[in-house]
Amino acid sequence: MKNLFKITMTMGMVLISLIRINAQKRENMENTALLIIDVQNDYFKGGKMTLVGAEEAGKKTQQVLAYFRKNNLPIINIKHIATNEGADFFLPDTKGAEINSVVEPKSGEKVIVKHYPNSFRDTELLEYLQSKGIKNLVITGMMTDVCVESTTRAAFDLGFSNTIISDATATRDRELFGKVVKAEEIQRSFLAGISRLGNLYARVITTADLLKGK
Repeated sequence: MKNLFKITMTMGMVLISLIRINAQKRENMENTALLIIDVQNDYFKGGKMTLVGAEEAGKKTQQVLAYFRKNNLPIINIKHIATNEGADFFLPDTKGAEINSVVEPKSGEKVIVKHYPNSFRDTELLEYLQSKGIKNLVITGMMTDVCVESTTRAAFDLGFSNTIISDATATRDRELFGKVVKAEEIQRSFLAGISRLGNLYARVITTADLLKGK
């Protein structure tokens, strides 16, 4: 009888702990929205501006998206449409400019069109986030060193607390002074820089970290 009582008490304590953990996770995500930046066809295989690791980053973004959907948290898709002279990808009314199927928005999920790297510039993003009481942003998308970075820095300047999901971002090789800078090196450098000074502009974590509630 005593053993049964002990087992029941132990199970009860475990259940209470699990409830508290889940409540803490939910509390940590209050006032938080997911930004999916420019996960569009031209960045994937067969597109006009293919990135290194786009497919892998897309799959990680899909996992993050599933987490936000499961927890009924706000989701904003950012879609870039190029209007600048000389642009050769993300052109209006092209398949390449469409959001990739890996993160295809569901009915009711917000889509905001932008024309500049900074997702806040000349868009309704700030107004929309403020209307929802959002204070924290979880940021995924492409390209790491262009639209993801510029949006993150702008968000910090506007008072948001940012978290970038490192493996849910991607970029491509660059060239500087006649030498190729590999995408992997760019990823490390930009993410390391933006998270310095005590995560000043953004905290950088992995998809696994987010799913574990870190």
